[in-house]
Amino acid sequence: MEKGKYTKIRFENPEGLILCGLFLEAEGKPQAVLVVCHGFTGSKEGGGRTLEMGSFLSAKAGISVLVFDFAGNGESQGQFEDLTLSGQVKDLNAAVTWCRERFPLPVLTMGRSFGGTTVICQAAEDPRVRSVCSWAAPARPYELFAGLATDRAPDSELISLQSPEGSVRIRESFLDDLKEHDVLRSASRISPRRLLIVHGSRDESVPPREAEKIYAAAGEPKDIRLIPEADHRFQVNAGLAWEASLEWVQCVLADAGIKP
Repeated sequence: MEKGKYTKIRFENPEGLILCGLFLEAEGKPQAVLVVCHGFTGSKEGGGRTLEMGSFLSAKAGISVLVFDFAGNGESQGQFEDLTLSGQVKDLNAAVTWCRERFPLPVLTMGRSFGGTTVICQAAEDPRVRSVCSWAAPARPYELFAGLATDRAPDSELISLQSPEGSVRIRESFLDDLKEHDVLRSASRISPRRLLIVHGSRDESVPPREAEKIYAAAGEPKDIRLIPEADHRFQVNAGLAWEASLEWVQCVLADAGIKP
């Protein structure tokens, strides 16, 4: 791997599917590894903005960054219609394992939207994760996605979910699986590890009150940053979200006695 540049990597999830990622090794002596998770129907690149943010955090805080596609998304193996929150948690477990097997460094996780819900649920069960940051994460994903369900074809296991990004088909078991996850309870189990919650004040897809519910459920240390005028995709004031995330990384390193 060449330091300062994203390198393609591949690793296997528990179901034997190959997940594709991009790894940016920090220049100099890396201080930690940040694993970034994309949102529902998203991809590891985030239209290029996720890679830009990763490069920003790496340069400013001296951390390495891993972005990857969940199974059934982007370049990873699998079918999108088979997606579940439980499956994404397992995929993230595999990503954390990939990092821990290669680098004796603290592992931090960050996720946007449904990826944010994923990092909260995964960290609740995985003490290897040092700290968590969510962007625009749904606190009640079942209620959110059930409200987007429109129809199911006769003799089909697939349902349609209608979102601002368009309609997708997914197995009804996706909703059944969401019922098994209590995001607020998971948030409460992250403490005493640090949790940062970032949300746009004008998020039209996941209302800011979802962030407030996660914050209220979480233990200390915790912080919440409502980004003024920002929507679900942070098309406005994304730089403020980047800066908040940088402060979070710096606090985590300071907690661990690490000087950038």
